Amino acid sequence: MPLRLDSAQSDFEQRFSDLLGAKRESSKDVNDTVASIISDVRARGDVAVAELTNRFDRASVTPSTLAFSADEIAEAAARVPGHVRAALQTAHDRIKAHHEKQKPQDHIYTDDLGVTLGSRWTAVDAVGIYVPGGLASYPSSVLMNAVPAHVAGVSRIAMVVPTPNGEINPAILAAAQIAGITEIYRIGGAQAVAALAYGTQAIARVDKVTGPGNAYVAAAKRQVFGQVGIDMIAGPSEVLVIADDSANPAWVAADLIAQAEHGAGAQSILVTTDAKLADAVGAEVERQLALLPKQTIAREGWEEFGAIITVASLDQAADLANRIASEHVEIATDDPQALVPKIRHAGAIFLGHHTPEAIGDYVGGSNHVLPTARSARFASGLGVLDFMKRTSLLGCTPSSLSALAEPAVTIAGVEDLDGHGRSISIRLNR
Repeated sequence: MPLRLDSAQSDFEQRFSDLLGAKRESSKDVNDTVASIISDVRARGDVAVAELTNRFDRASVTPSTLAFSADEIAEAAARVPGHVRAALQTAHDRIKAHHEKQKPQDHIYTDDLGVTLGSRWTAVDAVGIYVPGGLASYPSSVLMNAVPAHVAGVSRIAMVVPTPNGEINPAILAAAQIAGITEIYRIGGAQAVAALAYGTQAIARVDKVTGPGNAYVAAAKRQVFGQVGIDMIAGPSEVLVIADDSANPAWVAADLIAQAEHGAGAQSILVTTDAKLADAVGAEVERQLALLPKQTIAREGWEEFGAIITVASLDQAADLANRIASEHVEIATDDPQALVPKIRHAGAIFLGHHTPEAIGDYVGGSNHVLPTARSARFASGLGVLDFMKRTSLLGCTPSSLSALAEPAVTIAGVEDLDGHGRSISIRLNR
């Protein structure tokens, strides 16, 4: 059964702390296995990638067939029904329009001493995006990773997607086609991350790897970080719904179930000021679960990791939300904007009764690649800036260098770096 908590209970703080500390991921240590896979790919390149892919995905690829051909991409995309392609196009266009507003501008100025200062933004040259293709298949993830990269100005995007039993959801390739991706490899797992990070005979190395995956993918991203950049380490998905007595219990229940059906440790939490709503949502979840065609995963997620928490006020709900730092936070109240300034830690906030988190997963326009496992305390969701770099600019004139020389040389002396000081003073004949 899902956890029930009430902030008025004497043991609330301990039980809430236990909820925060509960582990929702498999405890299996995969680091040694992943390290071995990465080493193998580095040593044997495409041969290792093909062998590992065939072993883990029950596929039959060869070094020469790692990549989808242009004809294969076109043929698969053509099999996607028109209404699905139209939906993907709508999602693409909305994601692009929103992310175009995130693109930063160069900023260069001259201060009172005549020193030129500023920042210049440039795109990463090459990005590898990982798209899940096993138990879960997400064409929306193609768009969420590729579109901001294109908006940033990335010139090369290489996509990897596993094809268990040699099969792939054609909507994945249709989404890639819509996003303008032509370099696609039928590989997944740690071997795909290694190939992107270090390069093989067929796959040129990239500068950054983004996208979610299983425990092996997450471990591989950790291990290649430094060789390449990464976006984040994605953990189990999560939603926190803050609701008062104005919320519709059926709608709230549906949102909790939507998150629970991700499985693999996904968590759904309701924090409400209304005890009657808490009871109604609990009952409504049970009613709706019974109607769900594939209810097993959602039911297991709800019963193992779900929680309903009753609090005294919306201010207290916001405080708990900041401690939970959830990937998704829904504010199911009549005046959601009033609570927004009080929520400091959230991957994304969804405003009001008519903004289910699922709309953000697909066509809202905001990005659905978000920080999980309380990392919203220090991390942000994927965006255009993740595919760009800021370079500082600094320029001195003879007079401004002269004005700044004395304190600079003094600090160099304090740090016992006389060469630093001399590189300044030599220009001033000192």
